[in-house]
Amino acid sequence: MAKKRLFDLSDVHLYCVTTPPKPGRNYHDMVESALKGGADAVQLREKDLSARELIRLAKDLQALCDRFGALFFLNDRVDAAFAADVDGVHLGQEDLPIRTAREILGHRKLIGASCHSTAQALAAHGDGADYVSCGPLFATPTKPDYRPVTLDLIAQYRQVVRLPFVAIGGIDGTNVEQVIRAGADRVAVVRAVCGADDPEAAARSIKERILRVKAERVSAMALG
Repeated sequence: MAKKRLFDLSDVHLYCVTTPPKPGRNYHDMVESALKGGADAVQLREKDLSARELIRLAKDLQALCDRFGALFFLNDRVDAAFAADVDGVHLGQEDLPIRTAREILGHRKLIGASCHSTAQALAAHGDGADYVSCGPLFATPTKPDYRPVTLDLIAQYRQVVRLPFVAIGGIDGTNVEQVIRAGADRVAVVRAVCGADDPEAAARSIKERILRVKAERVSAMALG
């Protein structure tokens, strides 16, 4: 079993959110491929399973992520996250309040919050979130009702938000370097990895781009 990623997300670069598996595939194989490609964290987004099926799947994927040292989050379902004893849960603006989720999960589990502005991110911090998202940066079918917030929001987050944040929304291999250059330290992708024909290759390519641009950013800062 690989060493577990840090709970402050400081060593998380690539955060993969699942899509429904393509025909002939299942969640286990899809997530395993993403992990082999370098995913540091995985979030299961699944709204159609029964509670019993969701808990069973979450336990399986948590064990898989443990093998690779990755963090595992369940989307929305605090009850299933508690029952499956996963690393954490990710909540949207309309989901269970963060404070209530904390009462249920305790302080040994991670709670993330989807945020679309610095005001929402600061509120989530005050409510006890461990990390927040920043997005959607680009147009995405995953959040069709949200207008893209643009890369400018990343700089605003870096100035005022004192929580780790994950850039998200329409990010793929064509624009991930822009996102990192704009100041993000970690990105979440959905279709770009889990929706790819080869999730392992897609994850590896995006992870390499993230690390390369982060290294360039550090070198530029050192040179002053």
